[in-house]
Amino acid sequence: MFEPLIRLRHIERFYPLGKQQFFYVLREINLDVEEGDFVSVMGPSGAGKSTLLHLLGMHDFGWTGEYFLSDAAVHQLKPKERTTLRNEQIGFVFQNYNLLDDLTVYENLDIPLSYRRFSKSQRSALVADTLDRFQIVGKKDLYPRQLSGGQQQLVSIARAVIASPKLVLADEPTGNLHSSQAEEIMQLFKKLNSEGTTIIQVTHSETNAAHGNRIVQLRDGWIVT
Repeated sequence: MFEPLIRLRHIERFYPLGKQQFFYVLREINLDVEEGDFVSVMGPSGAGKSTLLHLLGMHDFGWTGEYFLSDAAVHQLKPKERTTLRNEQIGFVFQNYNLLDDLTVYENLDIPLSYRRFSKSQRSALVADTLDRFQIVGKKDLYPRQLSGGQQQLVSIARAVIASPKLVLADEPTGNLHSSQAEEIMQLFKKLNSEGTTIIQVTHSETNAAHGNRIVQLRDGWIVT
C-alpha cells in the first residue's frame, strides 16, 4: 500500500502570550494528501490557512507534531536538510507573484534550477521548453514590471513547476487578478494537476476551490471538515 505524499499528525502552531498563556494558530492538524490531489484550503481570515501553507512549504519551523513528505520525516530534519528538500520537491505560487524585479522572465525561470543539480545546458533546455509550454517565449527578455498581472502570475506558475516538483503550494493565486484572468489561471492549475502535479491552494473563492478535488475547511486553527 502506498503512503500519502503528505502526512500531518498532531500539528500545532502557537505563540506565547505571557505566563503559561499561548495563542494557537493551528490546533491538532491531522491531514493526508495523496499524490495527484488538488486540495483547496478555505476558511475565514485568521483561520490559519496561510500558516498551514508556510508550514507545508518549510518556511516556518516553529511548530510541533509530525510532518512526512514522501518518505522524509520533515520534523526530524535539520534546517539545511529541510531547505534542500523544499528546493527539490516544492514549487510556490504567491498572490503577489514574488518575481524578482531586476531579472528578466528568462532569468526568473532559471532561478529554481540553480538550486538543483542541472548543468548549464540542461537549464537552458528546461527554460526554453517551459517558455514554449506556457506560450511566453515572446516575454523572455521582459522584466516583471513590463507584464500584466495575469502574465506575471503565468510566469510565477511556470517558475513553480519548471523543475517538476512533487508539490505546488499556491497562496491566493488569483487574489490580484480579474475574473477572466483568474479562470485562466485555475484552468492552468487543473491541467497541471491532470498531468500529475499535486496542488494545495489557499483561497477565499468558492469558484476557485471547486476546481480542486478536495476542500479542507479551517476554523480558528482547527480542521472542521
